[in-house]
Amino acid sequence: MAQPETTQTEVGHEGGSHANFPPFDASTFPSQLLWFAIAFGFLYWFMSKRALPQIGKVIEDRKARIARDLDDATAMQQKADAAAAAHEKTLADARANAQALAQAARDHASAETEAKRKALDNELSAKIAEAEKQIGATRTQAMSNVAEIARGAAGAIVERLGGRAADAAAVKAAVEQVGS
Repeated sequence: MAQPETTQTEVGHEGGSHANFPPFDASTFPSQLLWFAIAFGFLYWFMSKRALPQIGKVIEDRKARIARDLDDATAMQQKADAAAAAHEKTLADARANAQALAQAARDHASAETEAKRKALDNELSAKIAEAEKQIGATRTQAMSNVAEIARGAAGAIVERLGGRAADAAAVKAAVEQVGS
């Protein structure tokens, strides 16, 4: 069996010495500090002149919009409270009006009932008076009939007991004397 061939590549170094990583090379510190100061200064100038004012403007706009929205919400809340108060007042007025109408209807019904009751009382009183007159007339008639019946009965009793007809004037006088 044949052995596979291996290739090797060698990396060469310049100058043959090992160099340090540039940020850690002490000989490059002054230039690094200079570029750091330039970059920081430019970034500071850019942020203070361009970016931060725009961010500040956005923040101020948001604050103004939030304040405006809060003012609008407060105004709407006040309007809603006023509308609710007006609604409650309307409801209270409607309730009072309904109660007044109900009381007026009760009073009207009571007055009608009282008027009907008085009319019925008057009608019944008239009927009672008429009935009492009829009873009085019937009593007077009955009493006159009773006197007549009493005279007839007394005459019949005398005739049966005595065997002869009784004197009508004497029977009438006797019945009137007993009736008084």
